[in-house]
Formats: sequence, C-alpha cells, structure tokens
Amino acid sequence: MRDYALAPTTASTLAGGLADSVFETADRNPTLPVLARRLDTAAGGWEEVTAVELRDEVVELAKGLIASGISPGQRVAMMARTRYEWTVFGLALWSVGAEVVPIHPTSARDQVEWILRDARCVAVVVEDEQAVMTVGTVCEGLPGLKHVWQLDAGALPELVLKGRFVPLTTVESLRRIVMPDSTAAITYTSGTSGRPLGCALSHSGLAYPCDTLLAGWGHTAARPGEQASVLAFLPFSHVYGLMIMVMCLRGGILMGHEPEMTEAALASALATFRPTYLYAVPSVLEKLYKTFLRTSQQHGRGALFERAAQTARDFAAALERQRLGIGSGPAFDLRLQHALYERTVYRKLRGALGGRVLRATSGGSSLSRELTLFYEGIGMYVHDGYGLTESSGGITMQPLGREKSGTVGRALPGTQIQVADDGEILVRGPSVFQGYVGDDYATRAALRGGWLATGDIGRLDSEGYLTITGRKKDIIITSSGKSVAPAPLEQRLRMHPLVHQAVVVGDDRPCVGALLTLDPDFLAHWRGALAVPGDSPGREAREENALREEIARAIASANSMVSRAESIRVYRVIQEPFAPGNGMLTPSMKLRRDAIARHYAAEIDAMYQARTQAVRRSGQPEPADWDDSDNVFR
Repeated sequence: MRDYALAPTTASTLAGGLADSVFETADRNPTLPVLARRLDTAAGGWEEVTAVELRDEVVELAKGLIASGISPGQRVAMMARTRYEWTVFGLALWSVGAEVVPIHPTSARDQVEWILRDARCVAVVVEDEQAVMTVGTVCEGLPGLKHVWQLDAGALPELVLKGRFVPLTTVESLRRIVMPDSTAAITYTSGTSGRPLGCALSHSGLAYPCDTLLAGWGHTAARPGEQASVLAFLPFSHVYGLMIMVMCLRGGILMGHEPEMTEAALASALATFRPTYLYAVPSVLEKLYKTFLRTSQQHGRGALFERAAQTARDFAAALERQRLGIGSGPAFDLRLQHALYERTVYRKLRGALGGRVLRATSGGSSLSRELTLFYEGIGMYVHDGYGLTESSGGITMQPLGREKSGTVGRALPGTQIQVADDGEILVRGPSVFQGYVGDDYATRAALRGGWLATGDIGRLDSEGYLTITGRKKDIIITSSGKSVAPAPLEQRLRMHPLVHQAVVVGDDRPCVGALLTLDPDFLAHWRGALAVPGDSPGREAREENALREEIARAIASANSMVSRAESIRVYRVIQEPFAPGNGMLTPSMKLRRDAIARHYAAEIDAMYQARTQAVRRSGQPEPADWDDSDNVFR
C-alpha cells in the first residue's frame, strides 16, 4: 500500500469554534456581504446580509437560546430545508457551545424518533406545521426533548425577544470556551442499510478540509477582484451541504439559499443569483445536460447540440492530455470548431447557470468522465469530489493544472489514503470523525489503527490519483460467482436521456439485471417528437416498440463498458421514481438498495422467470448463455 497527497498548502488554524468565523469577518470587513436570501421568488430579488449584520443576528439569537436553557454540550436538532434561518440557527448554537444535529426535513417518523432519541436532543428546530406534527407524534417517548421551535411560526424573532435581557458578555464567555476539538455536529450517515449512525464531528474536523481547499484552490472560485459566490441548495442535513456552509462562512464567500431542488426553482435561482462556483450532485448535473439536449431538440437544434457536445468532450480530452504531458493539445481544426461553438452554443449554456460559473464540484456519488469532459469543454470544469460523513466531507482534490477526469483527484494535504488488499479505501487525517455516538463497537470497526475504513472500493494510479469503483457492500455476486460493481453500469445507463434512475441487481442470480425509471420530462418530449405514422391503436404499439429500442440502446451502451459476464441481460422499467419520500432514496439521494430489492422483489423475480422461460424455449442449456437483454416493461 502506498500513500499519496497533494503538495502542502498553507491553511489557517482554527483556534476556537466555527462561529468565530462570523465574528472575525465582522471585525475585519464588516460591510462584506456574506449571506443572501430571496426577497420575492417571482421577481427573483435577493437581499444581501453583511458580516456585521449576520454577527448581530447570531448574537441576538444566541441570547434567546441561553434564556431557553440551552447550554454547552447540549444537542439541538435542525429539521429544515436549506434556508437562511438554518445558517443563523447553526451559528447561534455553535456560539453557545451547543451541538447541531441535522435531520432531513422529509425524514420518516421512525427515523426522526431514532435520531432525536439516539442523539439525546433537548430541542428541535422545524420548518412548518407538518414537521411539528411529525415531531409531536414522538415527543411522548422523548422526555429529554424540551423545545420544538417552528421557523414558519416566528421562532427566531420569539427567541430574540426572549433573550433581550441576557448580556452580551454571557454569549462571549460561552463562545470563548468552545475548543477546536469540541463536538460541533452529530451528523447521521445516510442509512442505506440499517439504522443511520451519528458521526461526532469536531469544529476543527469540519474546518480542516474547508480551510485546506480555500488555501489551495479558493482563488479559482471567482475571477480576480471578484467576490466568490455559491448557491447553497444541497441539504444541510448531509455533510456535503454542511461543508459548503462552513467553507463559505470561513472563506468570505457570498452564500445564497435555495430550499427547493426542483428544476424550475434551481433554474430561477441560478439565473438571478448568478454564482461563480457550483456545488452539486451527479443527478443535478445529469439533469442539466438532459435539459440542454431537450431544449435544443425542441428548437430544432438537437443535431447542432450533439455536435457541439462531442466537440466539447474532444476539446477537453485534448487539453487533459496536454496538461498531463501526454499530448500536444487540441489541433487547429478542433480549436476552430470549439471557437465556433463557443459563440453559438457554449456561452448560452453557461448563461442558463447565471453566466458566471467558472468551476464546480460534484459530490455524493461518482460523476461520469463523459459528463466531466462535457462541462470542461463548455468552459466550466467540474471536479468529481470524494468524501464521506465520517471524514467531515472532502478527502481529495484535483491538483491545479494537473486535473485528471474520471478520477477524484489526490489526497488533500495532511490527509493520507491507502488502498487495502481487498480494494477498500482507507483514510487518515485531521478531518476524521471522533466516533459514532453511543456505538463503540461500530467505531472500533470503522477506525482500524487510526485509519478510517471507508467501505468504498477504489484504486490509486502511479501518480496517486484515486478512482472510486463502488461501495464494498454493494458488490453483486451472481450465482456463478462473478463479482460485479453496479455503480459504473448505473452511471452509464443514466447518461441516456430517457433513463432517469437505474439500479443494478443480480445477487445469487444467473446474470446481472437492472430496474430503470424514465425521465418524465424527456419522455414526454421524446413521445411528442416521435411522429409515428398510422392510426391511434397501431400508433401506441409502435411507440412502445420504439421506446423498447431506445432502452435497448441504453443497455447496450452500458454493456459496452464491461465483460460479457458482467453485462446486463434482463431489465424492467418501473413507473414510480425512487425518492426519499417512498423510502427508495436517502436524503442525500443515495439508493437504498435493500429497500428497493424488498419493494420490487416480485418484479425482480418475474423479470428473471420470464427470461428463464424464454431461454428454455430457445433450447439454450444454461441461463449463463443468455445473449439478448430482456426488455420487460411494467
């Protein structure tokens, strides 16, 4: 096993707690805009909040928390979307030495009860009446829960009023006893299998990757002389979202809040807020690409877009070979084509994101190399980030000037990465968590001799670039003993415009299979553009056959990446998308594979049975000899 890390950079050292960032910025640059909130969604207006205004608001709320009995070390849950008040509450809690326990606002009742009980929360901040009702159903069994504060019912101003007689010196005294190794947050794992575990993250642990990234890469987040800005729309209930918030606050980056993750809301917020840096998850970047394609096709420019997209990928790949020292860069004709599409296509695509985004980070799961090259080619380099809850977020980053698409970069300075003999990624560094709350056994299992066993499978190349190939627990083993990593296949399937989600199955089965959901927007557009001739009854059948052919192309494209034994041989298209609300996705948008397998057990069985019967009719001796994918629609 070998260790690799980026060259050291100079990062600031946290002397106290995370709330100190706000006070220090207010003293150093009081009029600097640090937060932004929507004034009128329809009008698209934003109100900027300066550092001194934020500090004063945090202090007033901290007084109210003190008056309500919140003391250092107590835990308060935050069960709300990504909105302005979340940030203010979090900072106020850190100012008095309390610990934040993020809960996704759409979490099921049982999950809410488990987290509130497991973390021993004394209070919970909720967003609306529905959340109050959810918490109310579990309060009886939680005698330690003393307060339920509802944001939409004026909880913040009420607390400010309650704390008006608490002296400022009390807040200052509590803030100064917060040490870097004090626990800042109890952030729960996604819970893709079993109950989520509460990761204790210290103030210094959360600050370390943020400060390191700011020191080495902060200057790339905006043009020279321009304040960097980030639109926060990922949930603060996940460590990725929490990391974005901390980075903005510590780096003087203007942060806007968008609580809705719908396509329309994000499009409006991006166009009006105009961020310089974008933090997203692969599903958002995939959806953006499909929206670009669909819009182009609707205006009769689909072929133009596809040529421009391929040119962007070719251009980015040539640039990559040049910066890695294995090529001379884009040839003259490619540069000419790229310059033409810059004027006619790429500039408009960037304009849809506000027109100022220079770079982006994708996290939560792997982003395909194909998409990374596309975005770099249109003028917005996307770093495929890697981190996990137990590491307080970021572990790797791309070296500036040596970026390598398809990898997640190299270890951050001060962080070490090893790959064990079985392919598991091990991590050691200042951002590794303090342990799982109330579960010493799980903590010992995760921390092995100071190394965090991530549960992820990957490989390091000769220069230390890390490639993630999947989750250890997600590896599928067919009945013939073939091991298959589902993530690369699923990633490739989602690249087809019609495919919204994909789950690869096949444990103890004769071959690999897949469950697919279709993108409703692109499907409607595709049907409208199909123009199948003939009468209505026949038209429907012909449309269905055409759809089967399109899905078969998606399957064939995914299968082209793997060996025949690893390829998808059966699949089924299902109607209901996987979502947090139906228990098929985690709040951080990860697949709950066990839940999906249970829920669709009958469909999966039927999918394999149908193929087995077809194979027997054809006279083939073994299911392993299946050649053609079965296209079963539900």
